[in-house]
Amino acid sequence: MATSESASLSKTVKQHYMDLSQGDKVQAMYIWIDGTGEGLRCKTRTLDSEPKNIDDLPEWNFDGSSTYQSEGSNSDMYLIPAAMFRDPFRKDPNKLVLCEVLKYNRKPTETNLRLMCKKIMEMVENQVPWFGMEQEYTILGTDGHPFGWPSNGFPGPQGPYYCGVGADKAYGRDIVEAHYRACLYAGVMICGTNAEVMPAQWEFQVGPCEGINMGDHLWAARFILHRVCEDFGVVASFDPKPIPGNWNGAGCHTNFSTKEMREDGGLRGIEDSIEKLGRRHCYHIRAYDPKGGLDNARRLTGHHETSNIHEFSAGVANRGASIRIPRSVGQDKKGYFEDRRPSANCDPYAVTEALIRTCLLSEEGEEPKEYSK
Repeated sequence: MATSESASLSKTVKQHYMDLSQGDKVQAMYIWIDGTGEGLRCKTRTLDSEPKNIDDLPEWNFDGSSTYQSEGSNSDMYLIPAAMFRDPFRKDPNKLVLCEVLKYNRKPTETNLRLMCKKIMEMVENQVPWFGMEQEYTILGTDGHPFGWPSNGFPGPQGPYYCGVGADKAYGRDIVEAHYRACLYAGVMICGTNAEVMPAQWEFQVGPCEGINMGDHLWAARFILHRVCEDFGVVASFDPKPIPGNWNGAGCHTNFSTKEMREDGGLRGIEDSIEKLGRRHCYHIRAYDPKGGLDNARRLTGHHETSNIHEFSAGVANRGASIRIPRSVGQDKKGYFEDRRPSANCDPYAVTEALIRTCLLSEEGEEPKEYSK
């Protein structure tokens, strides 16, 4: 399996330099979503002291013509700090800084979906919306071949790999463990992980997060995963169907609830939300992957634990439905529901915003409503 040349560089030599004192200075790595809506970029600056909150972090800029976000003739873009985490690679007091991107005229770029998501979340904060997202991904070599798969063939059929244990069942656990610990160190609200149905496919869960924090923490977790994989010389893919054929795809199942749903009798609110979602299926499919549904069309076939992209369905404990109500929720008559449609490469800001618009703001039709400032 092909791994990157960088992974073969001596980590022992590097550690000699990482152990050097950095004095009172702090390294802040600014992270942003590029013009693809999927890729992440980063660069680092030195701060004179440790920032205690977002307000302590300066705005910055970058060349948007090199990130698919502007033309070369007017390429300066603004980085606006939005969320801050501890840096698990350089360690304290250094920081990871998740940023929004604004154009030269201070308007959001096309892939800055956080700005509108935050506005929508603020409209319903009294309902205390909670989210939990289950991020599936596939570990690949730098040649695009799944990690651990035979170079000229396929592993045994699916069955023994989900939550599997053993060298012939779990491919790449070192990466998973490193990522989990790095997220905990950073302050990301990661709450679990497991091997998935396809070999070399894994999942981690983030949540419960309230409002805008869901998108912030999932993007931070994705960045950390990419950096961990970089150290190991492999690639983390969020492609919703990385291997065609009789292999499971990769999704980002999204669990959602409000304060009302979590209290006694909350099942009524859950059922009302599902009814609203059923009337707006096409709108959600467009919002649930960065290509307006084209990526998910490869995954949502009605097979391999998915629903059909053209049909809306819901059921208790049904993993072949668009919306699943966990069996415990059906019994307790309160809790949450799971939207199984979002793709692995979805933008969590788009997904959570769409759920709020439909379920809590009761929007209808195939276009999002505009709200005055």
